[in-house]
Amino acid sequence: MIFLIEYSRPEGRIVTLRQFVDSERAKAQDERLDIELALNRSGAEHEVVLLEAADKDALRRTHQRYFDDLSEILKSANGGD
Repeated sequence: MIFLIEYSRPEGRIVTLRQFVDSERAKAQDERLDIELALNRSGAEHEVVLLEAADKDALRRTHQRYFDDLSEILKSANGGD
């Protein structure tokens, strides 16, 4: 799976999360470019990334910062304490 994430740094939240099958890579890249161009025009401080993972759970494990706030990440890193 390919995941397109638009992430608002100032707000610390995902704005857009789209999934694409591997055969839709070109479509995902085109959508990423469209979002990047729109953000550039508007001046918004967002990240736009394409990531690959087996599923959303795997993506959440490998890119936790997009899904959890800092306190949740620190709690997870400390074994849930």
